[in-house]
Amino acid sequence: MRTLGVDLAAATKKTATAVIEWTDGAARLVDLSLDVADGEIVRLFTTSAMTGIDCPVGWPAAFLPFLAGHLNFAAHPVLDHDGIEGRRLLAYRDTDRFVTGRTGLIPLSVSADRLAHPAMRCAVIQAKIARDVAPQARDGSGRLAEVYPAASLKLWGIPARGYKGRGAPEVEKLSRILDALTEAAPWLDLAGYRDDLAASDDMFDAVIASLTARAVSVGKTLRPPAEQAARALTEGWIHLPSGPLADLTAT
Repeated sequence: MRTLGVDLAAATKKTATAVIEWTDGAARLVDLSLDVADGEIVRLFTTSAMTGIDCPVGWPAAFLPFLAGHLNFAAHPVLDHDGIEGRRLLAYRDTDRFVTGRTGLIPLSVSADRLAHPAMRCAVIQAKIARDVAPQARDGSGRLAEVYPAASLKLWGIPARGYKGRGAPEVEKLSRILDALTEAAPWLDLAGYRDDLAASDDMFDAVIASLTARAVSVGKTLRPPAEQAARALTEGWIHLPSGPLADLTAT
């Protein structure tokens, strides 16, 4: 099978994709790209069994009624979110709070942080996939799943802090993280792409997204609790690994 990882940015030039092919207890990175447009993401989606995308696939359930109330001069749905606690419901989804509870990491807010632009692009890509292939459930029960590479790395026991950015210090940190990854996953063949990965946190995150997509496909991620399942279908659900990297080679 093939898994696709997408590190989605608002701009094409910062968007990376990674395709991993899985066979007989091994995995090989068969395609790695930077500067990827929507059309190529959709094309790669069609050739992959599961896609992991590092970007929110939806907004908090309370966010749209809040905006609609403001637009229509309806005070009630706006006043429902008066105060800091009310605004937190507008800023964070159930899945964001779940991730924080499990990992201690705080995902950026899709509605109140710099993720808003990538999320708008992600919505358009989801619409293109729906048009060209089929609509994909936002809880990851189809062929598209929301992932969070930093959380995946943490749960897999790979220290990975401070590798974002450009320059020698970041390259050195990313190189050390790659060493830890290849030690933890000796079955993963980077196929000559190691130098590219060490030089680009975007491409590295795409590889982790592709690995997490594999975890989703073999049932080795944490699914929404029953009380959050319905909301995950609209808000989206970040899939966290539920076991070690070795689980990914299971058939």
